[in-house]
Amino acid sequence: MAEVEAAGSGTETGGGSESGNATGSGSGWRRPHGPLQRYYGPSAAEAAEATPDPADINGPHFDPEVFLTKVRSECRLGELLSREATLGREIRALDSDMQTLLYENYNKFISATDTIRKMKVDFRRMEAEMDDLASNMAAISASSARVSAALQDRHRRGAQLAGVQALLRKLQSLVEVPGRLRRWAAPGADPARALHCYARARAVLRHYRHLPSFRAIEDESHSIMAELAQRLRARLRDDTLDPKELTECVEMLLQLEEPPEELCEEFLSQAGARLEAELAALEAELPPSDPSGTASTPPPASDILDFVDRGSSAFVSNLCLLAASYRSLFEGRPGSGDGRLEAFASTLTTRYFELLERRLALERGLGDTSLLVRALDRFHRRLRALLELLPAAGAEAGAALVARAARERVARYLRALQTFFLGCLGDVRQALAAPRPPGKDGPGLPDLLATLSSSVLGQLKAVLAYVQLFTARDVAFASLGGLGIAWGLVVAFVRWLCRTARGFADSPAERGAPAAPPALLLLLARLCLDYEATTISYILTLTDEQFPPEDTGPAVTPGPALCAEARGAAQRLLDHYVQVQGAAVAQMLRKSVETRDWLGTVEPRNVRAVMKRVVEDITAIDVQVGQLFEEGVRRAQSSDSSRRAFSVYSSSRAPGRYAPSYTPSAPMDTHLLSNIQKLFSERIDIFSPVEFNKVSVLTGIIKISLKTLLECVRLRTLGRFGLQQVQVDGHYLQLYLWRFAADERVVQGLLDEVAASAAHRCLDPVPMEHSVVELICERG
Repeated sequence: MAEVEAAGSGTETGGGSESGNATGSGSGWRRPHGPLQRYYGPSAAEAAEATPDPADINGPHFDPEVFLTKVRSECRLGELLSREATLGREIRALDSDMQTLLYENYNKFISATDTIRKMKVDFRRMEAEMDDLASNMAAISASSARVSAALQDRHRRGAQLAGVQALLRKLQSLVEVPGRLRRWAAPGADPARALHCYARARAVLRHYRHLPSFRAIEDESHSIMAELAQRLRARLRDDTLDPKELTECVEMLLQLEEPPEELCEEFLSQAGARLEAELAALEAELPPSDPSGTASTPPPASDILDFVDRGSSAFVSNLCLLAASYRSLFEGRPGSGDGRLEAFASTLTTRYFELLERRLALERGLGDTSLLVRALDRFHRRLRALLELLPAAGAEAGAALVARAARERVARYLRALQTFFLGCLGDVRQALAAPRPPGKDGPGLPDLLATLSSSVLGQLKAVLAYVQLFTARDVAFASLGGLGIAWGLVVAFVRWLCRTARGFADSPAERGAPAAPPALLLLLARLCLDYEATTISYILTLTDEQFPPEDTGPAVTPGPALCAEARGAAQRLLDHYVQVQGAAVAQMLRKSVETRDWLGTVEPRNVRAVMKRVVEDITAIDVQVGQLFEEGVRRAQSSDSSRRAFSVYSSSRAPGRYAPSYTPSAPMDTHLLSNIQKLFSERIDIFSPVEFNKVSVLTGIIKISLKTLLECVRLRTLGRFGLQQVQVDGHYLQLYLWRFAADERVVQGLLDEVAASAAHRCLDPVPMEHSVVELICERG
């Protein structure tokens, strides 16, 4: 009952709301869409979304029986009466709304009725007009059919008439064929037009040959074309024909059904004569070949690019044109597929390659590399065009020719680099040997080394720039691969440089060359050491950046191997430098010992001049080596190295212990002590390889010098004053030479050996007091 009351109140409120809205108050609730929607029900979308409810009086699924059953079962009597009153009010309100809607739209309903009536009248009139139009269209269609039939009949008759006229024209043209052939096949006329006319008429004449009139026309035409064939045969043997005219002549003879085998032979013969003449013209530009090589060859009249251009534009172009013409004329014909063209072209291209190789051999100097590269590039491009037509026309020979030419030019660049390096070495030797004005120093070894290294490296870069022309991307033969020209050049030059530098350390007498100055040996050793450290790696990196990977070649010496060769050359040169300088100092010592009378000499008062010269030379060598090599590591020195006592009894033999026992009557004891001490002393290797530093180099020179002094003293017999002079000289050397050696014990040990040997060879071994020795050395 509450729902029924709510519905009733809602309806009444809705009516009040409508009146309220009419006055503009807008208060109160109104059911959406008004009574019409309640009458017509909800929209289709709302009905689809709502759940079916048979008891919903406003729903599309309303069932009165279900509704009444539900109301009777759920509502009391009072509620049923109230619900009845509510429904009555809603029915009366709905009827009122419908009457209002009808009154408001009555005029519209009347107008619509009139409009529909008029439309029916217009529609009937239009149907009558359409019937009349259909009758007219039927009449027109019948008339069109009659006109079309008449036109088709006329067209058929016209076609028959045209066929008759065409037949008459063909007959007329066949009758005129002999006259036309005679006019066009005459000498100097248009034989190609005659052939075209004969080709069109030949099939018809042969088809109707059984008719006498057509047989006569055919016989006359055949006679005229036979005469034309004879004239074309005669023209074919003319040596002045160019390839195009030759091709046209053979093509016309083939159209006249001449034997292809004979024409093939004549075509190749005439083409060969033409190409032989072009090769002869190229050969005329070359000097005659001299197998002995004794005659002087004059320079060529034109450059290599002009020669290749003439060969390509004349010989290669004509050969390509003739090959293409041969294939178009004789391809598939009997007698032409037996390899004649390939053999013919192979013979001619072989001769052309020989001429080109002779011309390339005339390029003896470096010349313009870009000109040579352009010439080889054009040759290779034209050769590729020829090989597309004739794959067997010498592809490998042409590629080998280009590779040989490139390698030959690179070999010349290598020889130029070698000559440049030798020239730089000559400049260095001249600078080292040049006299120095008083008070003015010449260029130092570091400056000479920097100049030599930068000059050679700059020249190598310039050569690589020229060689790079052979491997540029726009060069056709750069794709051949396997040349390895750049890497081969760099590796060959570095190895040659190492061998050349190492050659200065070999015996000059074997080569008949003057001995190299020691400064040059030292400079070359430093150069090879720099190559091993940085220059070789830089050169190989530069080459790898400038040249494509395919230009690495089949076998390239790796960088570590080159560095090992450079280090080996540097080691050999530095060892030889030590031997040369040591031999020079040793020579002074040897002469000073051999030319002196050691038995009759006077008591020493000064250090001999040769010892001062030795110290001066060692000092100069120290300065010279220090310009190019690092100092090196010295062994820790004792605090009294420069003041150490030098005695005829070695310090290693403990003079305080053994000196009292040494008397002239006991020489064997001294000799025995010396030999015993040698067993326990460290062995000194005189000619051991030196290290790459100044201390090691000076130590090697000092060892050779003092060893020579020792051997010379062993061969002399000394008196008392001779022994004392050796004692003074040895102490002077000890004062100054220890600072140059890596280990002062080496100098001390060799000087002790000298003193012991002098004492052993002395007839009256009485040494000088140490204080006197020091005084003489300080005064000297």
